[in-house]
Amino acid sequence: MAPATRGEQTEARAARSARTQRPCGRQPHAEEGGARAGPALRPSPAPRSAEPSQWGTMAALRRPAAAAPREEDARAAATATTGDGRHAPPRPGAPLRELCERGRGQGLARGSSDAPPPPVRQFFNPAGVEGRAGASDRNSRHATLRLPRIGHPGAREARAFGRRLTRRHVVLGGGCRALVAYLLRLGPVEIKLEYEGTFFLEWSVPGACSVKNKSLPKTEVRCSSPGIQIIKPVVTGPDLEEERYLPVDSSHACFLWYYKVLNLFHNLTQVVVIWIYDPENADADELLWSANEPSLNSVILSKQFATLGQKPILYTVLNKKVYFPHRKMKNGTWHISLPMKRDDMLKVIKGNQVAFQDCFIADFLFVLTSPLLTMPEIPGFLPISSPRGSQLIADSDACVPSFTVVVADMETFQTNDSFHTWTRVRVPPNILTSDERHNVSDVNLSQDGIFFLIKGTLYLKSFHAFRRLGKPEDLPDGGIIGIASRTWCWTKYLLKAKRKRSSMAIWTENEFYLGYSSLKFVRIITVNQLKILLNISPAVTVTIHNAEYTGHPLELALLLNYCITCNVNKKIHLVIYNEDTNQWVYQDFALDVTIDTFLTPHFVYSAMPELILWDKHRIYYCYNNFTDTGVVQIPTEFGNLSRLSHNSIIHHVFIDYFGNILVKMENNIMFYFKINIRDAVKLHLWTNSSTKSLISLNTFGQIYLIYVFEDGTIHPQEYPLKLEAQSIAFKTKERCPYMVFHNNILHVFYFLDKGQNLSIWAQVVYPENTGVHIIVESYGPKVLEIKDQVHYESALGYCTKTMTVTFSQNTNYESVDDYFQLQHQNMGLLLVQVRPSGYSKTCQISQKVFQIAVGCDASKFIVVKGFNKKECLRHDFFYIIEKSYLRDRPSKNLRVHYNWKKYGCPLRLDFREKFHPLVQLYNENGFVEDVEVNFIVWEIHGRDDYSFNNTMRKSGCLNEAQTWKSMTMLNKDLPLEEAWGPENYKHCFSYTIGKPGDLNQPYEIINKSNHNHLIWPVDHSGIYVFHVKILDPNYSFCNLTTVFAIETFGMIPRPSVYLVISFLFLLMLLFFSILVFSYFHYLRIYRKHIYETFYKLERK
Repeated sequence: MAPATRGEQTEARAARSARTQRPCGRQPHAEEGGARAGPALRPSPAPRSAEPSQWGTMAALRRPAAAAPREEDARAAATATTGDGRHAPPRPGAPLRELCERGRGQGLARGSSDAPPPPVRQFFNPAGVEGRAGASDRNSRHATLRLPRIGHPGAREARAFGRRLTRRHVVLGGGCRALVAYLLRLGPVEIKLEYEGTFFLEWSVPGACSVKNKSLPKTEVRCSSPGIQIIKPVVTGPDLEEERYLPVDSSHACFLWYYKVLNLFHNLTQVVVIWIYDPENADADELLWSANEPSLNSVILSKQFATLGQKPILYTVLNKKVYFPHRKMKNGTWHISLPMKRDDMLKVIKGNQVAFQDCFIADFLFVLTSPLLTMPEIPGFLPISSPRGSQLIADSDACVPSFTVVVADMETFQTNDSFHTWTRVRVPPNILTSDERHNVSDVNLSQDGIFFLIKGTLYLKSFHAFRRLGKPEDLPDGGIIGIASRTWCWTKYLLKAKRKRSSMAIWTENEFYLGYSSLKFVRIITVNQLKILLNISPAVTVTIHNAEYTGHPLELALLLNYCITCNVNKKIHLVIYNEDTNQWVYQDFALDVTIDTFLTPHFVYSAMPELILWDKHRIYYCYNNFTDTGVVQIPTEFGNLSRLSHNSIIHHVFIDYFGNILVKMENNIMFYFKINIRDAVKLHLWTNSSTKSLISLNTFGQIYLIYVFEDGTIHPQEYPLKLEAQSIAFKTKERCPYMVFHNNILHVFYFLDKGQNLSIWAQVVYPENTGVHIIVESYGPKVLEIKDQVHYESALGYCTKTMTVTFSQNTNYESVDDYFQLQHQNMGLLLVQVRPSGYSKTCQISQKVFQIAVGCDASKFIVVKGFNKKECLRHDFFYIIEKSYLRDRPSKNLRVHYNWKKYGCPLRLDFREKFHPLVQLYNENGFVEDVEVNFIVWEIHGRDDYSFNNTMRKSGCLNEAQTWKSMTMLNKDLPLEEAWGPENYKHCFSYTIGKPGDLNQPYEIINKSNHNHLIWPVDHSGIYVFHVKILDPNYSFCNLTTVFAIETFGMIPRPSVYLVISFLFLLMLLFFSILVFSYFHYLRIYRKHIYETFYKLERK
């Protein structure tokens, strides 16, 4: 199912059934509903329309009707209202308690309808807009139709509440666990009408509908089937009320997710508590989104869905991460833990395709970021405001629009939840005079606090102080005429230069400044410098008119006043500044205006520099990179909006990410158009002309109005723009020129490294003879080649065009003269938009915008597989490396400190075991791939008592390969880690590269497939800390390195010289001793056998 934004909730189905419970175990009689005994219904499988269709916006399947409410319940619901003027929902507590009490110990009641349901119908809207009854309230299923008139006392409104009648049973089991089976029987659509005002006569409704009492301001009307219903109040007086074309439809997505966030600051996590609620049977706290726990009805509903296999997940839109409930249900709620993050704020609650009562749960889109705190209210502080009678001034966080500050003419308000709660921002006394405190001309919300522009001076209100900014912060002490903050949220971008991106702009008539976090401000340029840079004549008077951040994440624009005499007329010129390249680009834009005209720019959400500007009476557009300019037209002379708004002037222009543009006049009359549209329509009247209001986005992406009242209070009210635009479009018979615009662009940011390509496709379906085609536009440096292919089909009066676009790069970085310069030239940020060639105000999505960053992804890193910091004793230690094992052969042994946090756990290897490092690439999302390209290793402490098992000849070299010895000799002035790398790598597999040499040397380059291993000495063990660097110049823009450690054990000891000499001496001593001993021994024998024998012979 498509995500249900709060806008989709508030534009609720008028056909939504209102359900009541019958007493447990009681069988209804025929006169009570006509149901008879039969088998209980099982939950239906998910219908095909549960998933969003890109082939056109389909109305969802009709929801089975609910039982007719009891007369007293209906009467109470028709008359009861809450304190804020909204109709109170049915009270779920009492009926459920009654059911539980009566149902204990009773058997299972079964029932079936007395007639089969009619076939389910699907409604296809050729304009591409889903028709549903809208609502200003986010939960109640009704459409709010406001019809205020200038001069009429009070705001008058008509509200349409939708209910469908059906018969049903409620059956209970033991322990108050209810199984509710709805019997499918479609009934008429019931709409409640309410008109506020004193000039009401009667209601005018279509013939297909019947009204209970058309003379009452509060009544009911029933329509037999969904469709476009024209409802109009008839009033007295010269002014006639406008009719509303109310699209009424039904849907199978009729339950919603509710969430509550618990912030755990001790471990920087957030726990999202989730349950399911039925907007028609929820507590008031749930409807107001102030509930801390589920109501009894929601607990039963959530448990029933859990029994059927429902389990929510939390999906992040930007980073595509999924979080699951970390434990079983507790009191009817699920709990999901996730880390606090500011760059992944868009979340969607999704569930399984499980139906209960033939109804599904709509996916829920919301904004969740790390907690943003509002300024505390301190007793004794004084209000700070804009001049008396001025319009509202506001600023919001670009990525968290619910974090807003509003300056009124009596107070300043701040909120972090779209004014569901809010605080007053006040300043300490004795810093500003009373006139200064009530003279705020602009406001800016940032991480450092709230900036106020008061009489040309900038002030900062932080949590700790309120102070004036000036020379100490490198800002002018006065003369500031404007400040601006970013409009569009880009959480990711590519900065080639090593600098930060600015968060605000400040300017005087002659100087332009940028502000960064931590109160750092830099003067970027002066008007005189800009004139020289743009070759503007010194005789021309140039001043800064206004400034605004563009749709590009690194650019902003200056509007310049350009005149010579400067008496009657002047020209407005535009220049764009890029923060990364520090380049100023003069745009082909010039607008002639009177000397006193002040223009406010607002860049739209697009890849190209497209913007709208407005003065007091007209809206100017600049589309297609300033090639299409003009004035937004309305049915008056030269697009003067004041002619259609009782001579009021333009107060505020609001643009959202879908291209919707709302123009609000000071008297609250609003006009509507979309980007690339050159005419606007006047919307139905909505707000009293005396109420001060402003347009903004809430936490759920829904447009809402901020009302500030004279008593110093503030009130938000959601505005159903989709319903209002549908009503106007139906009246003007405007249609979207295409049926469907579909694409596979799932991200707003793509990173391309060297050798990587990106392919996207887009498809448009349109009626024959319309001539719609797909346009792909890019803005940025020419660092990618773009190729497209178009496929065309036609059938049954409809045409389909599918365009496939491939973004590629084919630069070879090997053996180039200046590797780093070539890298820098081919890096950059490219903005791309894909859009249909035709537009209208009824088209839902006008274009798709995304970034392609070509360069180094800072989240990439490499590791050697098998190494971690968990499988060893976590401690630092020292060890000695013998001097003879070091590359430089120093005179002393080296004592090394082993840093466990930096090096991790060493891998213990037997000295006979060869080691082949397997390098793996990771990013912020986890494992990416095994690195297959060449890399090198070296021992960071200078050891060289290791080698490689492959030789150059064995590796296939034709010339001598590069080695650490040759590269350090060639780059003696560089440190070891910079002597060899991708910038100077040359392979050895060509006769033309390198020179002949000894190919029996070790080959010191490793990759995944060359089976080159590190081998260790056999005569000693040791600890080796290796550094790894990717050597292939065509692999990555990043300098990818990592560290791993090896500890060898086991050895064949090498004999000591002293030991050998001693052994030889002993051996020689033993030899000579034996020789001497043998001499005397043989001498004795000689004497015995020679002399003694001779003596004996002589005696004889």
